[in-house]
Amino acid sequence: MENKEMRQVIIDAFNFRHATKRFNPDKKVSDADFQTILEAGRLSPSSIGSEPWRFVVVQNEEMREKLKEVAPGAQGQLETASYFVIILARKNLKADSEHFRHMLKDIQKVPEEKIEGMVKGFTSFQNDNLNLYESDRSLWDWASKQTYIALGNMMTAAALLGVDSCPMEGLKMKEMTKLLNDEGIMNSDYFLPSVMVAFGYRAEDPKRAKTRQSQEDVVEWIM
Repeated sequence: MENKEMRQVIIDAFNFRHATKRFNPDKKVSDADFQTILEAGRLSPSSIGSEPWRFVVVQNEEMREKLKEVAPGAQGQLETASYFVIILARKNLKADSEHFRHMLKDIQKVPEEKIEGMVKGFTSFQNDNLNLYESDRSLWDWASKQTYIALGNMMTAAALLGVDSCPMEGLKMKEMTKLLNDEGIMNSDYFLPSVMVAFGYRAEDPKRAKTRQSQEDVVEWIM
């Protein structure tokens, strides 16, 4: 495909995508398409390769009903989506944490003799550059920001496949954390819910065309 054609495919996908409130429950996203969407999330970039996410795919109807009590912003999506995902963000994400050392040693295959130097450099980046060590919340917020990269990539992949999606922040943090803990889905010593996203096919077309500020309003060139 020529670049001109590919550019149009990309823009068409972004114009197609909208925050779908209710999906067609009789039209299901294929396993193959959803696996591609999940892979777009898994392969997403993250700051210093932290991959601070976990993707919880909730297909159980009883669990979806329970989630309605703690996710007021996801009522229609929980009822109708082909796939419903809660993206968790990792806590305690300091550069000298067990998770970071695991990522360096076991996933990225960094030689043992280089790990301590990288940990030292990452610690300076987190603490001196970003002031992340001022609170546990600052560290978690930083991890949560990374999950939105995966979220965006998943929704873009879905749009390119002609699959609808909806990102949702409408959750009650305390209540959802307790529910996920009680159900054995999440250990809040290590994770907290960051954002939700649903996938399916729209029940009806949007009532109005997509509205956005112009490029001139949001882009400034420094030449």
